[in-house]
Amino acid sequence: MDINEIQTIDHDVLVVGAGGAGIRAAIECAQLGLNTGMISKSLLGKAHTVMAEGGVAAAMGNVDKRDNWKIHFRDTMRGGKFLNQWRMAELHAKQAPDRVRELEEWGAVFDRTPEGLINQRNFGGHRYPRLAHVGDRTGLEIIRTLQDFCIHKGIATHMECTGLDLLLDDGKVAGMLGYWRETGRFVIFRTKAVIFATGGGGRAWQITSNSWEYTGDGLGMAYRAGAELIDMEFTQFHPTGMMWPPSVKGTLVTEGVRGEGGLLLNNKGERFMFKYIPEKFAAETADTVEEATKWLKGDKNARRPPELLTRDVVARAIKKEVEEGRGSPHGGVFLDIASQRPADYIKKKLPSMYHQFIELAEVDITKEAMEVGPTLHYFMGGIRVNADTQATNVPGLFACGECGGGMHGANRLGGNSLSDLLVFGKLAGEGAADYIKKSSQGKIDAPQATAIIRQATAFLNREEGLNPFVVQEDLQKVMQQLVGIMRLGTELQKALSEIERIKKDIEKVKAHASPQFNPGWNAAIDLNNLIVTAEAVTMAALTREESRGGHSRIDFQGEREEGLTYNNIIKKNPNGKMQLRKELRSAPPPRIG
Repeated sequence: MDINEIQTIDHDVLVVGAGGAGIRAAIECAQLGLNTGMISKSLLGKAHTVMAEGGVAAAMGNVDKRDNWKIHFRDTMRGGKFLNQWRMAELHAKQAPDRVRELEEWGAVFDRTPEGLINQRNFGGHRYPRLAHVGDRTGLEIIRTLQDFCIHKGIATHMECTGLDLLLDDGKVAGMLGYWRETGRFVIFRTKAVIFATGGGGRAWQITSNSWEYTGDGLGMAYRAGAELIDMEFTQFHPTGMMWPPSVKGTLVTEGVRGEGGLLLNNKGERFMFKYIPEKFAAETADTVEEATKWLKGDKNARRPPELLTRDVVARAIKKEVEEGRGSPHGGVFLDIASQRPADYIKKKLPSMYHQFIELAEVDITKEAMEVGPTLHYFMGGIRVNADTQATNVPGLFACGECGGGMHGANRLGGNSLSDLLVFGKLAGEGAADYIKKSSQGKIDAPQATAIIRQATAFLNREEGLNPFVVQEDLQKVMQQLVGIMRLGTELQKALSEIERIKKDIEKVKAHASPQFNPGWNAAIDLNNLIVTAEAVTMAALTREESRGGHSRIDFQGEREEGLTYNNIIKKNPNGKMQLRKELRSAPPPRIG
């Protein structure tokens, strides 16, 4: 194949992913004078940013003056079980208020306090009301604002274009090879730097809030290029996804419902979360000893309800109630706001949730309770990056948003995802611009590009083979059953064996017909990244012999002191096999510790 015949597009920097992190990174690059391109697997702004409905976490102190960046930093580190990359958590807490105010300057319309300030609400794991919000549509408002701002910046947007792999020149990024989903034609992006903002890989599980695009593309491409992945065992199961009907199982139910007073109830009508409050957590998180005592005694007048404990605690509590026979008819529990708030209040504060349940489940949440249960929602682990620049160990490759790991440690606090993508999207743009100033354009290696194309078209050229959708479903079942919310060493070992079997099945997958308008071919290509994501999560989960944050081991319950001393780092070894090492964590500087 002559690669000179393949469409080639030149940019200084290419941003892969057009959600909040990608758009914010692209805006920064464009404002710094770079010729900026942005590709999206789907459409511009069609991303999980819109799922962050409850609010954006920033210590602005608009509702409670006691709040400041240091308390936000502390809450983030505590929520992450102190495995967070401390410098990332520090930068995030310090810069989040400025990024929110910047959004407001760009046209974001936030809810207001009576004094006219940006309103902020309570959320799980945050000591003070900290989430700036727009009803329960905060993520949508942020995407709208970023989109409106970016289209005036001269950014070239390439929609419905999927990245296949990075093109390297002597180990540094020279470009990326992708294909147009509509025509199946290949395209080469020649660029000095690439910023991944591709989100997580939730589609490796059966029950997930993640949309079809979230197949770990950035994780897989970065891994194959030689980048390191960090702490992949920490996958967040959001406690409240829809449980019925089956067609929408796993669809997110915002934490904002609980933030506005919603109660979690079992089938006996009991507020069961009082039984699951960790004593240490209550003592550290409550404002006063009296408040902590109220929590532990199950006092329903406690200022902060136990429904707003961190997501890992709530998700495990729901699973326990279901396992012990106190669940709802469809395998979850009940989330009730109808008995707590007037109908007009619910429709005003939670309009998206009201319409979501009316339209998808024929449930009126102003009159009856919702059925909810845990759903795979977010990756705390991801591509390892430098905190200040978001650079990876591959020269010219940067990552931000959910696909970048380290900021959230073992568990992410609600609302931190939106401020994360704003803060680190900007830093990734700055980091890429600094790198580009000092680097030259690498050469496109023809044999490398040809090999990537041959691997992609192999699915089309087989006479017979396996159905890609069946293989993906097989992987999802393995991950759901063996690498779920509660994990066991023997099951994780079995999962790794199953993943090896599925790798061989992927080599036999066939996609029918031509590459044009071919969902089967798209699904087959996705398998290459899903399998990397699944293996990395499983290998890291097997290695971490403790329960911490989003990673829970039945055979190693509770946190171990040793668990705080290392991060799990995954990298492809010279033989092409996945390799994991435990890397000792460096101590934070005195100003942090």
